[in-house]
Amino acid sequence: MQPEPLSEKERMQLALIEAALYVTGKPLDLRLLAAILKTKSEAVIRDLARKLRERYDQEHSSIQVLELEDGRLVMQLKPEYVGAVKRLATRQLLTPGPLKTLSFIALKQPVSQAYVVKVRGKLAYEHVRQLKDTGLILDEKSGRTRVLRTSETFADYFNLSHDIGAMKRQLHKLFRELQPVKPEDAIDETKSTEGISGKVGTSPVENPK
Repeated sequence: MQPEPLSEKERMQLALIEAALYVTGKPLDLRLLAAILKTKSEAVIRDLARKLRERYDQEHSSIQVLELEDGRLVMQLKPEYVGAVKRLATRQLLTPGPLKTLSFIALKQPVSQAYVVKVRGKLAYEHVRQLKDTGLILDEKSGRTRVLRTSETFADYFNLSHDIGAMKRQLHKLFRELQPVKPEDAIDETKSTEGISGKVGTSPVENPK
């Protein structure tokens, strides 16, 4: 199937959307993209996004442009290429221990810190501190403990919905597709965390020790 012919204006608009998605490296909503293109029509942005997705699909690129459940657009590496190149990422966001604790929090949220520590062990206190320092989780006091939940930064970094219910569905699907264990096995220190760690690439946040 041949791609739709584009006008010079559409080619420039597609290039601007592509540049915005590339340079931010995170999901962007239609209103922001509309502002970049100096248009008030989200319908125009949706149509341009569809054409951009089709272009990447037709070129059989390792990169894809996706529309998330909440309507935001993101540019990312296709899952089938992650395993081959992830070792090139020299500065991962998280080491395996904190990453597993983050997986558990994301799947169980909102969840008390006391319960996280009970399941993940006392090292989880340090994991939680690191996760708060990187801005991936938020906490609020509740009695003698604290209630933990993921932040918008977490959702954006891993290309997930901001809606907690939708996010959990995405995470369960991600675990099913990218690792041969059940999502709840993310709490087991001996299990693989490929489901989320496969999404972790370079980050401006230094790798915590």
